[in-house]
Amino acid sequence: MPSVLIVDDLLSIHEMLEAVIQPTGFSTAFATDGEKALARYKAEKFDVVLADIDMKPTDGITLLKQVKLYDPAAVVIIMTAYASTESAIQALKFGAFDYLQKPFRVDELIATLKRGLELRQFQAARAVAAPARHAATTTDRLVGESPANRKLVSQIKKLAAARNPVLLQGEAGTGKNTVAEILHAAGDTPDQPLIRLDCALSSEADLRAGLLGQNGAGGDWVRQAKGGTLLLQHLQALALPLQAELVSVLRNTMHSFRLVCTTTVDLEKLVEEGRFHDELFYRVAALPVLLPALRERAEDIPALIKFFTGRTTNPFFDASLVEFTPDALAVMHAYHWPGNLAELHQVVSQLAATSDARVITSRQLPLRLHELNDWPTLAAYLAGQQQQYFDRVMHACRGDKARAAKVLGVDEAKFG
Repeated sequence: MPSVLIVDDLLSIHEMLEAVIQPTGFSTAFATDGEKALARYKAEKFDVVLADIDMKPTDGITLLKQVKLYDPAAVVIIMTAYASTESAIQALKFGAFDYLQKPFRVDELIATLKRGLELRQFQAARAVAAPARHAATTTDRLVGESPANRKLVSQIKKLAAARNPVLLQGEAGTGKNTVAEILHAAGDTPDQPLIRLDCALSSEADLRAGLLGQNGAGGDWVRQAKGGTLLLQHLQALALPLQAELVSVLRNTMHSFRLVCTTTVDLEKLVEEGRFHDELFYRVAALPVLLPALRERAEDIPALIKFFTGRTTNPFFDASLVEFTPDALAVMHAYHWPGNLAELHQVVSQLAATSDARVITSRQLPLRLHELNDWPTLAAYLAGQQQQYFDRVMHACRGDKARAAKVLGVDEAKFG
């Protein structure tokens, strides 16, 4: 029988909750403060913890932190009597499954407990299958051995075993959709649908019908994602009124699918500026991941070139045999790649598919990559025109002294 640990300093609340919870199939146990609740949870490990936020000496938020530290998979539901949602948002920030505002409806309480139990049972099933699932998680599409990419690969492998929502942040073209596909494929049901929704391209009418539906139940896209993954792209583009309605949808439905959101901006900053719904942020950002820009992992460019050419078709020869000369690679390393991986993929694939020779030189690269071609030679630089050339190089490198030194082929210390 599933179990609930009720934590409240009022015995009348214990009696009331026991009366409404037990008939629904849950067993109940009680604690009158956070300290006693933590000791009991460690001894018995309940399926769900239902805790009041306002208790002494150990309040609900402190209990939440302690329980999550002891058991990261713990399902904790916070009860609050405050009219404001500020305390509830704080609870979500520290890992609460959900919150209930007193006085709450019995049907709302039971529905929330059942959603929490579903998550707990899902986590238990994943724990049993963890070794096989970990082996099945493939990050082959995340190419490169740079420290930034190795860190990303490590994060994704860990996230593959989690059910929590994932927020993928990064500039356009950094591979957020690829990571979302990897996470979906690594789930328990990769044959289930991956439903993609671009919040920047969908009309308000479509979003209301397909995403929000009616009465917080979610629309067609949400129902189609059941058992699979719901990918919300460019979440920052969702209008504020729709963000508030999405909170209600996620409260009711998020346990039934994996939620992955992507953004090209700092959502937390938007929250501070009042331009993004705070509760929505903490619901979708349980596991935030920042994808590095290509300029932060330029040493991966040769490996990425090989990866992209291996997936290109050329009518004259095997495109995987295409090679880029050292001068071409130097230009590509110096370029700032505003379009990141997507832009590199476009450049490499087009050259590999259309070239009538296996060797690609710098002259064949798109003109925009040659922003450094009119720079001085090292000899001219050392001959006495340092400041003039240094200024040009620094401007093109956007003030990055290390990059400017690399382009000119000198030690950074020479710049003073």
